[in-house]
Amino acid sequence: MSVVLMSVRQGAPYADRVEDAGQTLIYEGHDEPRRAGVTDPKALDQPMHTPKGTLTQNGHFYEAARAHARGDIEPEPVRVYEKIKDGIWVYNGVFRLVDAQQTSEDGRKVFKFRLELTDLEDDATAPVRADLVHNRIIPSWVKVEVWRRDKGRCVECGRPDNLHYDHDLPYSKGGTSLLPENVRLLCARHNLEKGAKIR
Repeated sequence: MSVVLMSVRQGAPYADRVEDAGQTLIYEGHDEPRRAGVTDPKALDQPMHTPKGTLTQNGHFYEAARAHARGDIEPEPVRVYEKIKDGIWVYNGVFRLVDAQQTSEDGRKVFKFRLELTDLEDDATAPVRADLVHNRIIPSWVKVEVWRRDKGRCVECGRPDNLHYDHDLPYSKGGTSLLPENVRLLCARHNLEKGAKIR
């Protein structure tokens, strides 16, 4: 399964954005890497091919997304992680790569990939139910507020590592992702112990 690292923080190098109350991610492609002869990647088109003619990651994503949009293949599952502050990345779930386009921005071509949230966890072969309403993804502002409130530690044991964002009233029982009051930090052990129970 592919992995995407995204950020909607101010000053982020790419213009990623979240739409539809967290159901949709518009992910910007990667710039030309810095190398001999490339002094300002932001002045060049984002590359579809490497200098050797093979597809870049942009190219692979673009081809897969367009093939799905044509109905040729099932959408590729993608794990998405979001940077909420320096050194802190959070797991946003599994999304489906459903479409892609190249747009013209500031005189250069930029890739825009459309990814839609699924109910999949790590099982990429599980069926995707298109009729579900998705609001499980926790918005960035909620994550930042919860991180600040819980001081970057598990609320049960105080551990500062391997943390998960947990719904106090579980998502599966109608709990919202849109209010900091229903989200808290738990370490992996306490999150797994809790499961979908209400405490």
